[in-house]
Amino acid sequence: MALRVSCVERKKSMLSQTSEYALRAVLHLGAQDPDTPVRVGDIAEALNVPQNYLSKVLHVLAREGILDSLRGPAGGFTLGVPAHELTLKEVIRPFDPEDTVVQCLLRRQPCDPDNPCIAHHEWERIAKQVRDFFENTTVEGLLQEADTHPGRAPADLVSPEDTRSGGG
Repeated sequence: MALRVSCVERKKSMLSQTSEYALRAVLHLGAQDPDTPVRVGDIAEALNVPQNYLSKVLHVLAREGILDSLRGPAGGFTLGVPAHELTLKEVIRPFDPEDTVVQCLLRRQPCDPDNPCIAHHEWERIAKQVRDFFENTTVEGLLQEADTHPGRAPADLVSPEDTRSGGG
């Protein structure tokens, strides 16, 4: 019985929780009026993520130039790069090294073509598609995709596993 309990784990993801929060926050901001800063508390509430943790994530994105940050009573965050130019790779780069997205399927390290695992050749093809997705997909592109599928946004930005008390 103890073995079963220890095998229960959080959903697996290609990205760290920090990168997921960053992507979701940037997509949320991309769907807002670009001239109106959005307060971190409003973003955290809309995405159902911990405000303090999200605040740190947003400040990193602001230091990287991905977001603009405005202080004061009318302050908040806006995109610092136009949504049509901002790729998903740029959003996650400060939090996940480039090779994290395409880790070896069976090992806890980047894929190694000189010492391939048994899944390497098939996984390499899929990993390239994932890499291309992050490199070529823009914030605007995803938002337009959401517009063509009513009901997907902003609800997709909120994950039922998120809790307001947890951190990453």
